[in-house]
Amino acid sequence: MDKFEKLTGVAAPLPLINVDTDMLIPKQFLKTIKRTGLGVNLFDEMRYDDDRNEIPDFVLNKPAYRNAEILVSGDNFGCGSSREHAPWALLDFGIRCVIATSFADIFYNNCFKNGILPIALPQEQVDILMKDAEKGENARMTVDLDAQTITTSDGEVFTFDVDPFRRHCLMNGLDDIGLTLEKAAAIESFEATMQTQRPWV
Repeated sequence: MDKFEKLTGVAAPLPLINVDTDMLIPKQFLKTIKRTGLGVNLFDEMRYDDDRNEIPDFVLNKPAYRNAEILVSGDNFGCGSSREHAPWALLDFGIRCVIATSFADIFYNNCFKNGILPIALPQEQVDILMKDAEKGENARMTVDLDAQTITTSDGEVFTFDVDPFRRHCLMNGLDDIGLTLEKAAAIESFEATMQTQRPWV
């Protein structure tokens, strides 16, 4: 998992509430167990018409937001069924941070496990960030996980809270496997001791 320390990039505005996981990645794309290749199908039913042509008005199809790394959206982001493919699709598209007023619990937890930083802020702050995102590709936001701040293109700064353990994991690029491998020496020592003490096991 890639480390997340400080991100400066284009923020795409998606002023919708209750963006569910089926909107993020429709069910027909859940057959794969690979974490890559799903970015093209992110928001599939909103991005493409029935003939698979891009819908020009959808935000991520607009030239200014094709390389967006931050998504600013509405309340209850990531609700619906618990599919880990949703953060996989966001990450594969290039989104590393989602800002909203609230998140569904399972989606929120899955984000941290896949290298995405979900930030919950009060509505009035999200409104300001949404307006900043609407300025397009020349208005870049900076998300600093170490300082726990978001800086708008105009220099306005907002602070956010994040669990210290999750912050540590993101900043060091540690998913569940990475956390286990941090203890590799202790695990190997334990196994060596057990092999000596209980060779029949």
